[in-house]
Amino acid sequence: MAASLRLTVLRLLRLQESSSSVRFSVKDRSQCRSLWSVQKHSIQAQQSQNKPFSGRWLSVFTEDTPNPRSLKFLPGKPVLGTGTLDFPTSSSAECSSLARKLFQVEGVKSVFFGPDFITLTKMDDDVEWADIKRHAIEIIAKFFESGEPVTTGVTHPESNVSEEDDEIVSMIKELLDTRIRPTVQEDGGDVIFKGFEDGTVKLKLVGSCTGCPSSTVTLKNGIQNMLRFYIPEVDDVEQVEDELDEINMKVFSDLEKKLEDS
Repeated sequence: MAASLRLTVLRLLRLQESSSSVRFSVKDRSQCRSLWSVQKHSIQAQQSQNKPFSGRWLSVFTEDTPNPRSLKFLPGKPVLGTGTLDFPTSSSAECSSLARKLFQVEGVKSVFFGPDFITLTKMDDDVEWADIKRHAIEIIAKFFESGEPVTTGVTHPESNVSEEDDEIVSMIKELLDTRIRPTVQEDGGDVIFKGFEDGTVKLKLVGSCTGCPSSTVTLKNGIQNMLRFYIPEVDDVEQVEDELDEINMKVFSDLEKKLEDS
């Protein structure tokens, strides 16, 4: 009964637009969000016998993210529709021909799919966005004209409160899915719930959040403060990595070091 009551209260809080002091909004995290620079790139669709709209223009937009090494691409149509999918390395992109093609663009380090956007992260600051953008926009435009499925893999769905979750975990997932994840996705990333233990919420940051200079600020000043405000049982928020991610990061770090020494 208590769990049901607290979840009901939490859902009611979602409707209180006046609670700006604890909303995870742009104003709350101005320190970790750059002003979006929006550029429009129009590529004329190639004529096709199978497509009656072959004369239309397919527009792909780009938006800056808080991470200077990540750029968000919006094709103007659903990418995954719901959920997100992270490709930290080219070897993880077997389930998506679009991701594989984007990894072929020189300078691309990782690819991330959102509901209606694609985030690309470049290797380092020395790589110019101009060339990456030109090739990536062409690949994205042609891909969506082809009608191929974006992926055959499993996406990161909403955290989904289940009957097996206790009261606290249910509330954490509810807050993540309704207040936090949508806003983080606007910045080209996502936050994945990985567990709750001894007062610590374990989260994995993906997409533009990976390696972002502001990720610690977002994690502590944004996400942690909101969770602690609504859920007194939460003491801390900790960023975690999957074992495979740690291996990939080490391999990439070793490769960068070798390139610098050569």
